[in-house]
Amino acid sequence: MNRLQKNQLDFINLRLGTFIHFNSATVQFHDSDIIDWEFDHENGGASRRHPFDEKLWNPSEMDCRQWAAVAKSAGCRFAALTAKHHEGFALWPSEYSEHCVKNAACKRDVVKEFLEAFREAGIRAGLYFSILDLTAGIGGQSCTTEQKKMIKGQITELLTEYGEIPFLIVDGWNAPWGGPTYEMLPFEELDSLVKSLQPDCLFMNIGCSEGLEGTDVVFYENAAGQEADDCFSGPGVSCNKLTGTWFWKKEDPVTEPAGAEWALGKMREYFPKNINFMLNISPNPSGKVDANLAEVFQAVGEHVILPPPLIQLPDGWLERKS
Repeated sequence: MNRLQKNQLDFINLRLGTFIHFNSATVQFHDSDIIDWEFDHENGGASRRHPFDEKLWNPSEMDCRQWAAVAKSAGCRFAALTAKHHEGFALWPSEYSEHCVKNAACKRDVVKEFLEAFREAGIRAGLYFSILDLTAGIGGQSCTTEQKKMIKGQITELLTEYGEIPFLIVDGWNAPWGGPTYEMLPFEELDSLVKSLQPDCLFMNIGCSEGLEGTDVVFYENAAGQEADDCFSGPGVSCNKLTGTWFWKKEDPVTEPAGAEWALGKMREYFPKNINFMLNISPNPSGKVDANLAEVFQAVGEHVILPPPLIQLPDGWLERKS
């Protein structure tokens, strides 16, 4: 078993995690028909209609320890925060962009507070980072040398200023829904950067669901209809949501989420295939998790049964081709 395989196996043995979707879309689109980003701008050439003013970021009651308590109540063992989503707003004070919390009404370093709170709760905390950046103009039409410096600079900040990051999830890259292609920015280029900074950091690419040539763990966005073959044996991870969208909507507190039994059914489907399950948490604009969502997480925790840990790689475990 090589180093990558050991890290993959350690990750799969965590089994249940949470995805924290909290970023500019929480503020911008909570009362809009737009789901969470300007898809048509990137994919249809439409004019940008929704630039985000950093000063509108003001989660006055943000409580990352509450998020961690909600995740812990469900039995979650790992978690990821959307440190930067497709719109481009960075939840940490980045030196590579003015479009970040250092220019917000609330200047708190969300990345730092998230990592501290989840580590205190005994939950392995990683990060999500979008390569696609609408504000910086990084996408399918442009990924210049200067823009690559920004991408690499921000990834370097996240992997050198916050301690151990066990996994980095990237999105908006060589994807049908937008972002630079591998021809514009090769996978190997960023994978080498990540491993040079943190050799044990798994580099996971959302939407890379066919094999390990562009990711360390096969990633299925189950909420977008991505499913694993019946013969899949790992390593994989899937994410889904209890509410209608990834980011908070104004109707969420008064709309019944998908129930615990639905989530448990997903786990029963995925765990035998060595696919971890990430259940979404969408804090509201004030930075709190609504009571109805927290109740479902607690109900999950009352009934979830996690498989015993794998000791060796199972038959059919994917390996990266040399």
